[in-house]
Amino acid sequence: INAEYGKQWYQRRVRGKMDKILLQSQRQGRISFYMTCSGEEAAVVGSAAALEMVDTIFTQYREVGVYLWRGFTLDSVMNQCFATHKDNTKGRQMPIHYSAKSLNIQTVSSTLATQVPNAVGYAYSNRISGRDAVSVAFFGEGAASEGDVHAAMNMAATLSCPTLFICRNNGYAISTSTKDQYVGDGIVVRAVGYGMRCIRIDGNDVFAVYAGVKAARALALEQSCPVLIELMTYRVGHHSTSDDSTAYRSIDEVNYWDREDSPVGRLAQHLITRGLWSTDQEESYAKECRKEIMTAFARAESEKGPNPLWMFDDVYDSLSDHLVEQRREMREHLERYGENYSLEKFMPVE
Repeated sequence: INAEYGKQWYQRRVRGKMDKILLQSQRQGRISFYMTCSGEEAAVVGSAAALEMVDTIFTQYREVGVYLWRGFTLDSVMNQCFATHKDNTKGRQMPIHYSAKSLNIQTVSSTLATQVPNAVGYAYSNRISGRDAVSVAFFGEGAASEGDVHAAMNMAATLSCPTLFICRNNGYAISTSTKDQYVGDGIVVRAVGYGMRCIRIDGNDVFAVYAGVKAARALALEQSCPVLIELMTYRVGHHSTSDDSTAYRSIDEVNYWDREDSPVGRLAQHLITRGLWSTDQEESYAKECRKEIMTAFARAESEKGPNPLWMFDDVYDSLSDHLVEQRREMREHLERYGENYSLEKFMPVE
């Protein structure tokens, strides 16, 4: 891993400052919802760096770093969170539910673990079609308790599907700590029961994550097999803006992981020790990064919302008869009662 690549990793992870800005904007009522990935940056970015663009990714909801690594822009992030007419899902998803078909990343779904069997199905398609690619499912250790994960892993093993199951074990499933989730030795040991290969990695060490995921990808392709990867990390932020984690864990616990074992801090110290980064560069880049984020934030906040009639698009390949009727009723309703809505904040109804 050369010096420039290491710095690129660090710079991508520092963009996590976006988390704090969007979290604060939700508290101010400017967006409706948000979930951070603070503390899990190495797990996400290190994994993304080890994959290839041909690999189809199915994320959960803390993998914005995967999107950014593949080229998802800050403008795209902000337009999605503000549900503007420029959002590629037309403002129909709640914040942080990104979608990037052009980057080979499937749309985020709130429902826990539904993406995991989807990833296996995609991997099976890759295998029977002879495509030299893996599919990747990200999920948390809490989601690993869902039946979908069991079914997916068993299917992947029995059908020899080249799938990477990447579990971010961040210590908490909302308010339920790992000690209340399972008695066994984490998630990785479950692979043995399915006859799968597996590896546990320090998820706060971006180099270890990169090396482990890269090796797992090579193995999955060489042997046409699934691999379970457990990344041991820690969720520094609240579960979401609907959560107050001080109700179930101490501030001292959070501060330790935020200050003593931060993945961003660890990489920064490594780069500084090797003379590849400095505190001056850190200060300069932080300012530059914040400026980029705030510029994209301001652009999105000033954009209009989507045309209300767009809600009927893309449900099916073409509008069904009942959707055509509902769309007509919606148009008539807005024509009759439009003054009761803030339609000036949305694209005009055509």
